[in-house]
Amino acid sequence: MCASSSTLIGDIIDQRRVPRSGRFAGQRVVGEINCACNSCELCAQGLQNHCPQRTVIGILNHDGAFADSLLVPERNLLLVPDSLSTEQAVFTEPVAAACRIPQQLQLNGQSVTVLGAGRLGNLCAQVLAFHGCRVRVVGKHEHKLRLIAEAGIETVQLDRLQPEQRWDLVVDCTGSTSGLPLALQLVRPCGTIVLKTTVADSQTMQMAPVVIDEVSILGSRCGPFDVALQMLQKGQVNVAPLLSARYPLQDALAAFEHARRKDALKVLLDVA
Repeated sequence: MCASSSTLIGDIIDQRRVPRSGRFAGQRVVGEINCACNSCELCAQGLQNHCPQRTVIGILNHDGAFADSLLVPERNLLLVPDSLSTEQAVFTEPVAAACRIPQQLQLNGQSVTVLGAGRLGNLCAQVLAFHGCRVRVVGKHEHKLRLIAEAGIETVQLDRLQPEQRWDLVVDCTGSTSGLPLALQLVRPCGTIVLKTTVADSQTMQMAPVVIDEVSILGSRCGPFDVALQMLQKGQVNVAPLLSARYPLQDALAAFEHARRKDALKVLLDVA
């Protein structure tokens, strides 16, 4: 079992805690983080991720992966293909989040700016490029931008960015209050802004540009695990450069300290 100390939700591969009588007994699985009731109106519409009675692993009324034991509904589990390493499979949840964008939007060669060069920004850029978009990533940290550039995707340092309202789609992966205002400086009239991260701080901004330029703002959260597993298995996204370090469980405190570093993207704990 591996768990990420930089992302405490969903990034779990567990070979031991599946009941022996279950259909996944003894096999590697990933678990969808939203545990729905499957009996309400939204669930009946296929919107289990928005079930009002749902629990969310590690977030809402449900133990996270660092608990002594973790119970996940069998319907939430997906097999990890034998050809996919555990180190790759722990990226299923963030890759799925990136895959949510093409699930929500028709992508036909749009020009896209992704704000934020961290793990989610990197994966969103790769997924959108795979779907035929012309992608550019804006970020602060040179080492993170370098990883994206090595994947063949255009990058630009934030302090060198020229605000031009010409981009069809702007994806905010900053996790910062500055993300949405900056996105409005880049998106073209009648373009779309996708908000991929929640922001803890209070946000105040002028909404007049949204109305004047008829900009669509789209929230985007959890995505399809099955699609993410397929993309990982086929090598359609490359997650190896995102793995910053791996620690044994007894060095968990060191792992957390490593995860706090600005150059850390994904830190794993080896629980096995």
